[in-house]
Amino acid sequence: MNLNHKQTRFLEAAVVVSLIIIPLSVQAGWLSSVAGFLNGDTLVYEKPQSTSGAGEVKLLSSATGPDLKSNQGGGDIIVEEGALQSSGPFSEAIDAKNLGGEISVHTVRPCTEERCETLSHIAEMYGVSVNTILWANDISNAKSVQPGDTLIILPITGVRHVVKNGETLASITKKYGAESAEEVEAMIGDILSYNRLASASDISPGDTVVVPGGIMHQATTKKPSSSTGSTPTRVTSGASGGGGFVHPVPGAVRTQGIHGYNAVDLAAANGTAIRAAADGEVIVSKSGGWNGGYGNYVVIKHSGGAQTLYAHTSSNAVGVGASVSAGETIGYVGSSGRSTGAHLHFEVRGASNPF
Repeated sequence: MNLNHKQTRFLEAAVVVSLIIIPLSVQAGWLSSVAGFLNGDTLVYEKPQSTSGAGEVKLLSSATGPDLKSNQGGGDIIVEEGALQSSGPFSEAIDAKNLGGEISVHTVRPCTEERCETLSHIAEMYGVSVNTILWANDISNAKSVQPGDTLIILPITGVRHVVKNGETLASITKKYGAESAEEVEAMIGDILSYNRLASASDISPGDTVVVPGGIMHQATTKKPSSSTGSTPTRVTSGASGGGGFVHPVPGAVRTQGIHGYNAVDLAAANGTAIRAAADGEVIVSKSGGWNGGYGNYVVIKHSGGAQTLYAHTSSNAVGVGASVSAGETIGYVGSSGRSTGAHLHFEVRGASNPF
C-alpha cells in the first residue's frame, strides 16, 4: 500500500504523540503494529486478555478497614454527661431490676499455637471494656494476666464526663453524688483506678473520664417511705421475704433502700453473721482489695439464674464452689471497700429484692 506525503506526516505525528501519552508497557506493541502498517501489513486489534484470577488488581476499590463498632463494649452502662440518669453499684438513679448485669467468672485459658488469651479477647467475649475487668479485679497491668487466673467480669455503670476549666476530681465527684469527705475520697480512688490515672492532678480540660457509679443530678422527687430512711427491719431467722429469700441479716437496720444493681444497705454491728438468702452455689468469694468498691464480697448463684451479692464483709466464711443452704452463715458484716460504716450491701440480680 502506497502512502502520500500527508498520510506519512500524519502517521509520524501520531507516533510522537503516543510516546508521550501511552504507557511504555504498551508502546512496543503499538509501535510494532504501526511499523507493520507502514510496511503494508494489515493492522489487527486484539482484545487484551483478562487478568481475573490470581494476582488480579482491582482499581478504584475502597480500602477495607476494621469495623469500628466491633470495639464498642456492651457490658458497661456508661451514660453521657447531660443524660437524664445513670446508675452504679451505689447509686439510686435507676430501677436496676431491669438491667440484668449478671456477674460472670472467667478462667484464662492456656495458650495455643495460634495465640494466648488476652484481656482484649476476654473483654470482647463478654461485651465489656478492658478497663472494666482491670478495675473489678484490682489489676494494674493487663499483661500480668496469666493462663489459669480467675477473673470476675463485673459490669459497671457510671457517667462519662468531659473535664472543664477549673475542675478537679474532687469537684467532679461532688457533681455525681459524693457528699462526705469519705465519699469524695472513695470516688476519686474509683476514677483513678478505672481511668488508669497516675494522680488526681493528671487531668486537663477537654479530657474525658469515666466516673464509676456516678449519679446524674435529677429533679428531686418524693420517694416511698418503704424505700428510704433508717427503717428497722426485724425479721426472725426462719422468716422469708418475697421470692423465697430469707433475710441475710435478721434485725438489721435498713439505711438505704433500692439503689444500684437492685440493692439495699443493711446496717449491723461489725462481725454480725451474714446468711445466705437462698440455697445456691458460691461463684465469687473475694477477700482483700478494692474490688470495684465492694471490698470483700460473696456472690451466690441460685436456681433459675438469680444471683445474690453480699458486699463490704469483714471476712468471708465460704469459698468458690461451696454449696450453701438458705440461712447458712457465709460471712460477717464489715466496712471493707467503698463503705463509710459497718453494713451489708445486699444485691439481687435477676429477681426482686424483697428487703
